[in-house]
Amino acid sequence: MQPGGREQRHITQPLRADPPLHYDTLSDPILVRRAKDGDREALRALCSRHAPRVERVSAQVLSDPEDAKDAAQESLVKLCQRLGQFRGESQFSTWLHRLVVNTCYDVAQRQRSRRCEPLVEDRRVASDADPVREAVLHELRGELGAQLAGVSASHARVVVLKDAFDYSFAEISAAAGIPVGTAKCYAHRGRKSLRRRLEALEAV
Repeated sequence: MQPGGREQRHITQPLRADPPLHYDTLSDPILVRRAKDGDREALRALCSRHAPRVERVSAQVLSDPEDAKDAAQESLVKLCQRLGQFRGESQFSTWLHRLVVNTCYDVAQRQRSRRCEPLVEDRRVASDADPVREAVLHELRGELGAQLAGVSASHARVVVLKDAFDYSFAEISAAAGIPVGTAKCYAHRGRKSLRRRLEALEAV
């Protein structure tokens, strides 16, 4: 019983405001989860944190600085677009590394396609160039591209990455999603097939 019939007083205090959230201190898994839930600040923090790594990997894979810059920017765009596909079966950094390497491969493929296209500029001769040598090189590039198109696509892909863009077998493995041993086997078979086709062309 309350003595003297006094009414019980309720002391009310204002709720404390939540402290500001510092995104740069959150772990990758937390940022990923918040970004998937639509938190744009979390997505921005994730991109900002990993941008230097993306640029570094792109520069390691692609020798041309402009290509590497394009690949890095494209990779960050894909990160924003495809984050929902990350299921957490591996570390986020591992998933991102594969995404960057695959993007570098796409950029390299686009550059390869441009190089294989006959360009009007190729027919123009600079004053200090050897017209005969330029014509021979142009013809050789055309023949090589045509014969490479006749090689198994998976083998040709490895040959181009290894011999045209100087990828390591580890990088090819990551880009193509195949074991390193398989990449070496594809390179051997692709070169052998290409050599056989070129030798047959010379015999004609």
